[in-house]
Amino acid sequence: MKRFYPTLLLVAIAFASYSQTYITQVKPAGEKLWGYANQKGEIIIPPKYSKCYKFSPEGWAAVYNQDERQYFFINPKGENLNTEVKGFKLKDGFGFDVEGFKSGLAMIKVGEKWGYMNAEGKMVIPAKYDDANDFNDGFASAKVGEKYFVLDAKGKEYAVDAAGVNDIRAFNEGLAPIRTTDKKFGFVGGDGKVVIQPQYQTVGYFKNGLAWAKSADGKLGYIDTKGEWVIKPQFDAGKEFDKESGLARVKTGDKWGYVNKSSEMMYVSSADAWGDFSEGLADGKVGDKRGFYNNKGEWVIKPQFDGTRDFKNGFAAAKQGDKWGMIDKQGNWVIPAKFDGIKDMELVKY
Repeated sequence: MKRFYPTLLLVAIAFASYSQTYITQVKPAGEKLWGYANQKGEIIIPPKYSKCYKFSPEGWAAVYNQDERQYFFINPKGENLNTEVKGFKLKDGFGFDVEGFKSGLAMIKVGEKWGYMNAEGKMVIPAKYDDANDFNDGFASAKVGEKYFVLDAKGKEYAVDAAGVNDIRAFNEGLAPIRTTDKKFGFVGGDGKVVIQPQYQTVGYFKNGLAWAKSADGKLGYIDTKGEWVIKPQFDAGKEFDKESGLARVKTGDKWGYVNKSSEMMYVSSADAWGDFSEGLADGKVGDKRGFYNNKGEWVIKPQFDGTRDFKNGFAAAKQGDKWGMIDKQGNWVIPAKFDGIKDMELVKY
Protein backbone atom coordinates (compact mmCIF):
# COMPACT_ATOMS: atom_id res chain seq x y z
CA MET A 1 0.00 0.00 0.00
CA LYS A 2 1.29 3.43 -0.93
CA ARG A 3 1.64 5.84 1.92
CA PHE A 4 0.33 9.39 1.70
CA TYR A 5 2.42 12.17 3.18
CA PRO A 6 0.23 15.32 3.48
CA THR A 7 3.07 17.45 4.84
CA LEU A 8 5.27 16.73 1.83
CA LEU A 9 2.35 17.47 -0.48
CA LEU A 10 1.78 20.84 1.17
CA VAL A 11 5.47 21.69 0.80
CA ALA A 12 5.36 20.71 -2.88
CA ILE A 13 2.26 22.84 -3.44
CA ALA A 14 3.91 25.79 -1.71
CA PHE A 15 6.97 25.55 -3.95
CA ALA A 16 4.81 25.09 -7.04
CA SER A 17 2.68 28.13 -6.23
CA TYR A 18 5.41 30.55 -7.28
CA SER A 19 8.79 30.67 -8.95
CA GLN A 20 11.68 33.08 -8.67
CA THR A 21 13.66 34.84 -11.33
CA TYR A 22 16.27 37.57 -11.67
CA ILE A 23 15.29 40.86 -13.34
CA THR A 24 17.15 44.11 -13.96
CA GLN A 25 16.32 47.46 -15.56
CA VAL A 26 18.09 48.12 -18.87
CA LYS A 27 18.35 50.81 -21.52
CA PRO A 28 19.23 49.08 -24.83
CA ALA A 29 21.84 50.64 -27.09
CA GLY A 30 20.48 53.63 -28.98
CA GLU A 31 17.23 53.71 -27.00
CA LYS A 32 15.98 56.64 -24.92
CA LEU A 33 13.59 54.56 -22.83
CA TRP A 34 14.03 51.81 -20.24
CA GLY A 35 12.78 48.24 -20.07
CA TYR A 36 13.63 45.02 -18.22
CA ALA A 37 15.87 42.03 -18.91
CA ASN A 38 16.46 38.64 -17.30
CA GLN A 39 19.80 37.37 -16.01
CA LYS A 40 20.77 36.28 -19.52
CA GLY A 41 20.33 39.82 -20.80
CA GLU A 42 17.20 38.88 -22.76
CA ILE A 43 14.58 41.63 -22.94
CA ILE A 44 11.43 40.49 -21.13
CA ILE A 45 9.65 43.86 -21.03
CA PRO A 46 10.33 46.18 -24.01
CA PRO A 47 11.91 49.61 -23.43
CA LYS A 48 8.93 51.96 -23.23
CA TYR A 49 9.30 53.76 -19.92
CA SER A 50 10.95 57.10 -19.24
CA LYS A 51 11.29 55.97 -15.63
CA CYS A 52 11.22 52.43 -14.34
CA TYR A 53 12.32 51.09 -11.00
CA LYS A 54 13.42 47.83 -9.44
CA PHE A 55 11.10 44.92 -8.88
CA SER A 56 10.15 44.21 -5.30
CA PRO A 57 10.30 40.62 -3.97
CA GLU A 58 6.48 40.61 -4.23
CA GLY A 59 6.81 40.79 -8.01
CA TRP A 60 5.80 44.38 -8.80
CA ALA A 61 7.83 47.30 -10.16
CA ALA A 62 6.91 50.97 -10.36
CA VAL A 63 7.02 52.55 -13.82
CA TYR A 64 6.14 55.96 -15.22
CA ASN A 65 4.20 56.22 -18.47
CA GLN A 66 5.26 59.47 -20.11
CA ASP A 67 2.32 59.51 -22.55
CA GLU A 68 -0.27 59.15 -19.80
CA ARG A 69 1.86 61.07 -17.27
CA GLN A 70 1.02 58.49 -14.67
CA TYR A 71 2.65 55.87 -12.45
CA PHE A 72 1.73 52.20 -12.63
CA PHE A 73 2.91 48.95 -11.09
CA ILE A 74 3.75 46.11 -13.48
CA ASN A 75 4.49 42.40 -13.03
CA PRO A 76 7.30 40.47 -14.80
CA LYS A 77 5.00 39.98 -17.80
CA GLY A 78 4.58 43.74 -18.14
CA GLU A 79 0.94 43.62 -17.03
CA ASN A 80 -0.42 46.54 -15.00
CA LEU A 81 -1.63 46.04 -11.45
CA ASN A 82 -5.32 46.90 -11.27
CA THR A 83 -5.48 49.54 -8.55
CA GLU A 84 -8.60 51.00 -6.97
CA VAL A 85 -6.90 54.40 -6.93
CA LYS A 86 -5.85 55.93 -10.25
CA GLY A 87 -3.53 58.84 -10.95
CA PHE A 88 -1.47 58.36 -7.80
CA LYS A 89 2.08 59.66 -7.39
CA LEU A 90 5.22 58.18 -5.88
CA LYS A 91 8.01 59.80 -3.89
CA ASP A 92 10.35 60.38 -6.82
CA GLY A 93 13.09 62.84 -7.70
CA PHE A 94 14.74 63.10 -4.31
CA GLY A 95 18.04 61.46 -5.24
CA PHE A 96 17.03 57.89 -4.42
CA ASP A 97 15.35 54.99 -6.14
CA VAL A 98 11.59 54.52 -5.79
CA GLU A 99 11.12 51.46 -3.60
CA GLY A 100 7.61 50.46 -4.68
CA PHE A 101 6.40 47.64 -2.44
CA LYS A 102 8.19 47.03 0.84
CA SER A 103 6.83 44.72 3.54
CA GLY A 104 3.95 44.13 1.12
CA LEU A 105 2.85 47.78 0.99
CA ALA A 106 3.54 50.65 -1.41
CA MET A 107 3.46 54.28 -0.34
CA ILE A 108 1.44 56.41 -2.77
CA LYS A 109 0.28 60.00 -2.91
CA VAL A 110 -3.40 60.65 -3.61
CA GLY A 111 -4.09 64.34 -4.09
CA GLU A 112 -1.88 65.98 -1.49
CA LYS A 113 -1.86 63.14 1.06
CA TRP A 114 0.11 59.92 1.49
CA GLY A 115 -1.24 56.45 2.16
CA TYR A 116 -0.43 52.79 1.49
CA MET A 117 -1.60 50.23 -1.06
CA ASN A 118 -1.21 46.45 -0.84
CA ALA A 119 -0.04 44.12 -3.61
CA GLU A 120 -3.66 43.50 -4.65
CA GLY A 121 -4.05 47.17 -5.50
CA LYS A 122 -6.26 47.96 -2.48
CA MET A 123 -5.79 50.94 -0.18
CA VAL A 124 -5.24 49.42 3.25
CA ILE A 125 -4.03 52.58 4.99
CA PRO A 126 -5.96 55.69 3.90
CA ALA A 127 -4.16 58.60 2.25
CA LYS A 128 -4.32 61.06 5.15
CA TYR A 129 -0.67 61.83 5.95
CA ASP A 130 1.12 65.06 5.05
CA ASP A 131 4.39 63.16 4.73
CA ALA A 132 5.44 59.53 5.11
CA ASN A 133 8.19 56.98 4.58
CA ASP A 134 8.21 53.49 3.07
CA PHE A 135 7.49 50.45 5.19
CA ASN A 136 10.48 48.42 6.29
CA ASP A 137 10.56 45.49 8.70
CA GLY A 138 6.81 45.94 9.19
CA PHE A 139 6.87 49.60 10.25
CA ALA A 140 6.65 53.02 8.61
CA SER A 141 6.80 56.59 9.89
CA ALA A 142 4.37 59.36 8.96
CA LYS A 143 3.31 62.90 9.82
CA VAL A 144 0.01 64.76 10.18
CA GLY A 145 0.36 68.46 10.83
CA GLU A 146 3.03 68.74 13.51
CA LYS A 147 2.41 65.25 14.90
CA TYR A 148 4.57 62.24 14.08
CA PHE A 149 3.47 58.61 14.07
CA VAL A 150 4.74 55.08 13.65
CA LEU A 151 2.46 52.78 11.65
CA ASP A 152 2.26 49.00 11.61
CA ALA A 153 1.19 47.02 8.54
CA LYS A 154 -2.46 47.09 9.64
CA GLY A 155 -2.44 50.88 9.85
CA LYS A 156 -2.42 51.11 13.64
CA GLU A 157 -0.87 54.40 14.74
CA TYR A 158 1.58 54.90 17.57
CA ALA A 159 2.29 58.52 18.45
CA VAL A 160 6.00 59.30 18.66
CA ASP A 161 6.66 59.69 22.34
CA ALA A 162 9.44 62.28 22.32
CA ALA A 163 9.43 65.96 23.17
CA GLY A 164 10.20 68.49 20.46
CA VAL A 165 10.39 66.07 17.52
CA ASN A 166 10.46 67.87 14.16
CA ASP A 167 11.50 65.04 11.85
CA ILE A 168 11.31 61.26 11.62
CA ARG A 169 12.98 59.09 9.02
CA ALA A 170 12.44 55.57 7.66
CA PHE A 171 12.78 52.38 9.70
CA ASN A 172 15.64 49.97 9.35
CA GLU A 173 16.21 46.96 11.59
CA GLY A 174 13.29 48.04 13.76
CA LEU A 175 14.50 51.57 14.56
CA ALA A 176 13.88 54.96 12.95
CA PRO A 177 15.99 58.10 13.42
CA ILE A 178 14.27 61.16 14.87
CA ARG A 179 15.42 64.78 15.15
CA THR A 180 14.36 67.27 17.80
CA THR A 181 14.05 71.04 17.67
CA ASP A 182 17.46 71.40 19.35
CA LYS A 183 18.97 69.53 16.36
CA LYS A 184 19.75 66.35 18.26
CA PHE A 185 19.20 62.88 16.79
CA GLY A 186 18.00 59.67 18.44
CA PHE A 187 15.88 56.62 17.57
CA VAL A 188 12.35 55.34 18.18
CA GLY A 189 11.03 51.78 17.97
CA GLY A 190 7.94 50.26 16.41
CA ASP A 191 5.74 51.41 19.30
CA GLY A 192 6.75 55.05 18.81
CA LYS A 193 8.68 55.16 22.07
CA VAL A 194 12.20 56.47 22.31
CA VAL A 195 14.76 53.67 22.34
CA ILE A 196 17.87 55.86 22.05
CA GLN A 197 17.60 59.36 23.46
CA PRO A 198 18.29 62.28 21.09
CA GLN A 199 21.90 63.15 21.84
CA TYR A 200 23.84 62.94 18.57
CA GLN A 201 24.73 65.63 16.06
CA THR A 202 23.47 63.34 13.26
CA VAL A 203 22.99 59.61 12.67
CA GLY A 204 22.73 57.00 9.93
CA TYR A 205 20.52 53.92 9.74
CA PHE A 206 21.05 50.70 11.63
CA LYS A 207 22.55 47.98 9.48
CA ASN A 208 23.81 44.67 10.84
CA GLY A 209 23.25 45.88 14.39
CA LEU A 210 25.20 49.15 14.24
CA ALA A 211 24.52 52.70 13.10
CA TRP A 212 27.00 55.49 12.57
CA ALA A 213 26.51 58.59 14.69
CA LYS A 214 28.31 61.87 15.26
CA SER A 215 29.12 63.18 18.72
CA ALA A 216 28.86 66.82 19.78
CA ASP A 217 32.37 67.56 18.44
CA GLY A 218 31.41 66.29 14.97
CA LYS A 219 33.42 63.07 15.11
CA LEU A 220 31.83 59.88 13.79
CA GLY A 221 31.65 56.51 15.52
CA TYR A 222 29.25 53.55 15.68
CA ILE A 223 26.54 52.80 18.24
CA ASP A 224 24.56 49.66 19.08
CA THR A 225 20.78 49.45 19.57
CA LYS A 226 21.18 50.64 23.15
CA GLY A 227 22.91 53.82 22.02
CA GLU A 228 26.26 52.74 23.42
CA TRP A 229 29.46 53.44 21.50
CA VAL A 230 30.85 50.22 20.03
CA ILE A 231 33.41 52.17 18.02
CA LYS A 232 34.28 55.47 19.65
CA PRO A 233 33.85 58.72 17.69
CA GLN A 234 37.10 59.32 15.85
CA PHE A 235 36.32 59.60 12.12
CA ASP A 236 35.33 62.52 9.91
CA ALA A 237 32.92 60.45 7.77
CA GLY A 238 31.64 56.89 7.59
CA LYS A 239 29.20 54.51 5.91
CA GLU A 240 27.13 51.49 6.97
CA PHE A 241 28.56 48.07 7.85
CA ASP A 242 28.50 45.28 5.29
CA LYS A 243 27.44 41.93 6.77
CA GLU A 244 29.66 39.62 4.72
CA SER A 245 32.90 41.58 4.97
CA GLY A 246 32.27 42.88 8.49
CA LEU A 247 33.65 46.26 7.44
CA ALA A 248 32.47 49.85 7.06
CA ARG A 249 34.22 52.56 5.03
CA VAL A 250 35.49 55.47 7.14
CA LYS A 251 37.47 58.64 6.54
CA THR A 252 40.05 60.42 8.68
CA GLY A 253 41.26 63.66 7.18
CA ASP A 254 41.74 62.92 3.49
CA LYS A 255 42.37 59.20 4.00
CA TRP A 256 39.74 56.49 3.47
CA GLY A 257 39.99 53.06 5.07
CA TYR A 258 37.79 50.37 6.58
CA VAL A 259 37.00 49.55 10.20
CA ASN A 260 35.67 46.33 11.72
CA LYS A 261 33.49 46.01 14.83
CA SER A 262 36.60 45.64 17.00
CA SER A 263 37.82 49.08 15.83
CA GLU A 264 40.64 47.51 13.80
CA MET A 265 41.54 49.32 10.59
CA MET A 266 42.22 47.93 7.12
CA TYR A 267 43.65 50.02 4.27
CA VAL A 268 43.93 49.15 0.60
CA SER A 269 47.13 50.84 -0.53
CA SER A 270 46.95 49.32 -4.02
CA ALA A 271 43.83 51.38 -4.89
CA ASP A 272 43.52 55.05 -5.84
CA ALA A 273 39.85 55.28 -4.88
CA TRP A 274 37.74 53.16 -2.53
CA GLY A 275 34.07 52.19 -2.50
CA ASP A 276 31.74 50.58 0.03
CA PHE A 277 31.61 46.85 0.63
CA SER A 278 28.52 45.04 -0.63
CA GLU A 279 28.05 41.29 -0.28
CA GLY A 280 31.66 40.93 0.81
CA LEU A 281 33.35 42.88 -1.99
CA ALA A 282 34.24 46.56 -2.42
CA ASP A 283 34.84 48.37 -5.68
CA GLY A 284 38.16 50.12 -6.03
CA LYS A 285 39.86 52.17 -8.71
CA VAL A 286 43.39 52.03 -10.07
CA GLY A 287 44.08 54.72 -12.62
CA ASP A 288 40.90 54.89 -14.67
CA LYS A 289 39.88 51.23 -14.20
CA ARG A 290 37.67 49.70 -11.53
CA GLY A 291 37.64 46.25 -9.91
CA PHE A 292 36.72 44.59 -6.61
CA TYR A 293 38.71 43.49 -3.55
CA ASN A 294 37.83 41.46 -0.43
CA ASN A 295 38.07 42.29 3.27
CA LYS A 296 41.79 41.50 3.25
CA GLY A 297 42.42 44.09 0.55
CA GLU A 298 43.09 41.39 -2.04
CA TRP A 299 41.90 42.01 -5.59
CA VAL A 300 39.32 39.34 -6.36
CA ILE A 301 38.35 40.99 -9.64
CA LYS A 302 41.25 42.95 -11.11
CA PRO A 303 40.66 46.56 -12.17
CA GLN A 304 39.48 46.30 -15.77
CA PHE A 305 36.11 48.09 -15.96
CA ASP A 306 35.25 51.67 -16.85
CA GLY A 307 32.44 51.78 -14.28
CA THR A 308 30.80 49.54 -11.67
CA ARG A 309 27.83 49.35 -9.32
CA ASP A 310 27.66 47.50 -6.00
CA PHE A 311 26.95 43.78 -5.85
CA LYS A 312 23.32 42.77 -5.36
CA ASN A 313 22.11 39.16 -5.24
CA GLY A 314 25.51 37.99 -6.43
CA PHE A 315 25.71 40.27 -9.48
CA ALA A 316 27.14 43.71 -10.19
CA ALA A 317 26.66 46.03 -13.15
CA ALA A 318 29.93 46.80 -14.93
CA LYS A 319 30.90 49.09 -17.80
CA GLN A 320 33.24 48.35 -20.69
CA GLY A 321 33.87 51.30 -22.94
CA ASP A 322 30.53 53.08 -23.15
CA LYS A 323 28.36 49.98 -22.65
CA TRP A 324 27.06 48.26 -19.52
CA GLY A 325 26.62 44.59 -18.67
CA MET A 326 26.51 42.36 -15.57
CA ILE A 327 29.26 40.33 -13.89
CA ASP A 328 29.34 37.64 -11.20
CA LYS A 329 31.64 37.53 -8.17
CA GLN A 330 34.42 35.97 -10.22
CA GLY A 331 34.35 38.85 -12.68
CA ASN A 332 32.79 36.78 -15.46
CA TRP A 333 30.33 38.48 -17.80
CA VAL A 334 26.86 37.12 -17.10
CA ILE A 335 25.33 39.71 -19.40
CA PRO A 336 27.74 41.08 -22.05
CA ALA A 337 28.39 44.82 -22.03
CA LYS A 338 25.81 45.83 -24.63
CA PHE A 339 23.41 48.24 -22.91
CA ASP A 340 23.54 52.02 -22.61
CA GLY A 341 22.35 51.63 -19.02
CA ILE A 342 21.74 48.85 -16.49
CA LYS A 343 20.78 48.74 -12.80
CA ASP A 344 20.92 46.09 -10.04
CA MET A 345 19.78 42.49 -10.36
CA GLU A 346 16.70 41.78 -8.24
CA LEU A 347 15.34 38.39 -7.12
CA VAL A 348 11.63 38.42 -7.90
CA LYS A 349 8.63 36.14 -7.29
CA TYR A 350 6.23 35.53 -10.13
